[in-house]
Amino acid sequence: MHFFAPDIGIDLGSSNTLVYVKRRGIVISEPTLVVVSGTNKKQVQSVGDEARRVLGRLNDSKTVIRPIRNGAIADFDMTALLLKYFMRKAIGVSNVVKPKVVISVPAGLDDVNRKAITEAVRLAGAKKVYLIEKPFAAALGSSLPVYDPIGSMVVDIGGGTTDAAVVSLGGLVVSQSIPVGGAKMDEAIINHIKREFNMLIGDRTAEDVKIDLASAMPVSEDRSVRIRGRDLLSPQAMDIEYTSRQAYMAVHEPCRAIVAAIRWVLERTPPELAKDIMRTGIHLTGRVAQLYAMDQYIATELGIPVLIAKEPGDCTALGLGYIVENMAMLQEQGHMPIAQ
Repeated sequence: MHFFAPDIGIDLGSSNTLVYVKRRGIVISEPTLVVVSGTNKKQVQSVGDEARRVLGRLNDSKTVIRPIRNGAIADFDMTALLLKYFMRKAIGVSNVVKPKVVISVPAGLDDVNRKAITEAVRLAGAKKVYLIEKPFAAALGSSLPVYDPIGSMVVDIGGGTTDAAVVSLGGLVVSQSIPVGGAKMDEAIINHIKREFNMLIGDRTAEDVKIDLASAMPVSEDRSVRIRGRDLLSPQAMDIEYTSRQAYMAVHEPCRAIVAAIRWVLERTPPELAKDIMRTGIHLTGRVAQLYAMDQYIATELGIPVLIAKEPGDCTALGLGYIVENMAMLQEQGHMPIAQ
């Protein structure tokens, strides 16, 4: 039995959750999903990876719940349950003293949702909870000079939200969070196929199409995949050939919304910091930053260099991990941009 539980960092995303344990690194990276059954839909069947395996293959007695939507809690009980599951999986249950937890939240999240996330983490078994705004953690995890008097711009494109922010001197100078990310692109692909082919596909198929075919800019060589779904005009299944050009058209609007959010932040950035950003570029993090040609699209639209972070999907968790590993030092120096 361990007397003290190790401190942990949790990147709680709409699509994926990562858990960083002190001195061990990232130990969990699983979908933010819960499958329940029963008349009241509260009998938990599976969580995380196990829930994803059955996605799209459930009967009417079971329901998939996505407890986090657009970066905020959509189902409080399921969020607390999911966090408890991941925390126990990461550090076990035989700890006398509960862990301190550092958790990411979208930039500018309102007080009601901050309080809800804090309470959910406490119910899951945390001794103390610290909230870190996601773009700050992502910038820290990308090794940007966040504590220096230099302007750095990070754009974290996740499953539920895109967070764009300018970071300097240990805090966010200007930030914007919009409910656009990978899930909106999946939804756009589903709606495009429904409209063009009268065919319905599931979330998992749409995500596969996004990864395989979608791009932020038109591609010179058109590729295609065979997609199977349900015919909306008859009770039968059907197949279609779906091209990369069609996938580009489907996700174009979400990509435009992301660029608009970045432009909004740049227009409100102080001139001296804006000069730094023009020199060092915009840094992309988050899993959806890897969408084909996303960096080229943003650079073309804004006329600023764009760089994709190494392991972009892990940046926020690594930034939380840096705080977890250096919590005492950062608190002593007053450099911890946290809200409890």
